[in-house]
Amino acid sequence: MINEESGNFDDEIDLKELFHAVFNGRWIIASITSIISVIVVVYSLILPDIYESKAILTPVNSTNGISGAIQSYSGLAGLAGINLPYGDDDSNHLKALKKINSLSFFKNNILTNINLPDLMAVKNWDHDTNSIIYDSNIFEINSNTWVRKYSYPQQEIPSAQESFKVFAKKHLSLNEDSQTGHITLSIRHQSPFIAQQWSELIVSEINNFYKEKDKSESEKAASFLNQQISMSDLSEINQVLSQLLQEELKKLTLIEANQYYVFEYIDPPAVMEEKSEPDRASIIILGTIFGFILSVSIILIRHYSILKQT
Repeated sequence: MINEESGNFDDEIDLKELFHAVFNGRWIIASITSIISVIVVVYSLILPDIYESKAILTPVNSTNGISGAIQSYSGLAGLAGINLPYGDDDSNHLKALKKINSLSFFKNNILTNINLPDLMAVKNWDHDTNSIIYDSNIFEINSNTWVRKYSYPQQEIPSAQESFKVFAKKHLSLNEDSQTGHITLSIRHQSPFIAQQWSELIVSEINNFYKEKDKSESEKAASFLNQQISMSDLSEINQVLSQLLQEELKKLTLIEANQYYVFEYIDPPAVMEEKSEPDRASIIILGTIFGFILSVSIILIRHYSILKQT
């Protein structure tokens, strides 16, 4: 009982020591916390506002008519020694999601349609004039030249690979809802207008990419079928090939008629009026809490260091 009481007494003394140490160092705690808070406030004010433009997309329901038709008649055509090619039935949207996140798509379809300094040299956005303010240490707007410091493998003008890393990491976000199948594509940028433009650009380019791809394949298939019809003397085979050709021509018509070939909008991207980040209030609160914890830790470490020396 005596040992337990002594232990409780010692714990009480330790708590009092901690309290007195903190109380005696209250001005140091207040000073350090205030200094860190001021630094955090200044830092949060320096951070540029970031706007996020979101597009909610849904895959376009399209079927490859030629694939179904060819599978139906491939047995009969095979009897005549004609090998009819047919594509798979996988939806383009599954491949398109991977394509959007690829270097090749960025290089060939995005990079050629944007102003590179808007990606690699932005410092801030002036909402009064709706103009981009560029970092003069990276890009000189008056002479339209790159002045940044760089080292291998970087180049004076940012390469497609370097630009793609920045684009994919800082600007592009792509998520698919596994339950509904809806895709949310968002672009973050200092300018809400550029964020909206880039979102629209991605949707437009990915639709055009697969539209032109399927159109080219369909035209080749139609040419192939016409060639086979001219070479065959069997009426049964020609009938099959004619039906396949009709399916291919229908497909070409649908390709030309569809504006949204892979994805269509549920909700198109907008020019946002309110920023998405940074959350300055949270940054300041967390910074102040960190400053307080750091200052208390310094006081306690200093207090017990003095005790050990005495």
